[in-house]
Amino acid sequence: MAARASGSWSAVRKYLEEEMLSPALKGRVRYNRTTYPNMDGCGLFEIYIDKKLFKQFSWETVNSYFIKKNLKENNNPKGRLEYWEGFHSLLAEIPVTERDEYTDEEFADALGKYRNQPISASLGSENPLIAMFALLDRRSGKRSLQLFEERLAGFPDWLSEIYRLRMSS
Repeated sequence: MAARASGSWSAVRKYLEEEMLSPALKGRVRYNRTTYPNMDGCGLFEIYIDKKLFKQFSWETVNSYFIKKNLKENNNPKGRLEYWEGFHSLLAEIPVTERDEYTDEEFADALGKYRNQPISASLGSENPLIAMFALLDRRSGKRSLQLFEERLAGFPDWLSEIYRLRMSS
């Protein structure tokens, strides 16, 4: 995570919440990261809005999504091995632009791309995670945000909630 998002989590969090977040949303949007021992760096990213959990990003949320959408061969797994069977192939087969749930790695990769490109490129991204960071960004002006509304239909519903939050603030 640190290499892709360039910096410690506390520095990245400060960047997102204090430096880049729209002033009207400061104190309302909070990011969290939890890492688990013995999980090879895997963890969980979370976004809270007004102190309520809004969205989680982890392998677990994606695998549960695959099961819920009946995308796995075995949608009633028994045990850990069956639960994770086929996960990696589905993850490779179904890109982020066609899902509503994302891994912690996809969150970190999107954050790295967002941080290393102009805000206009992030607002124009097809990746909903990159677009999310751009919508919350203080550099996104009213006109750019209004133009983004035309593209909302192509994104998951959760991104529409982010858009409404930003426009109402």
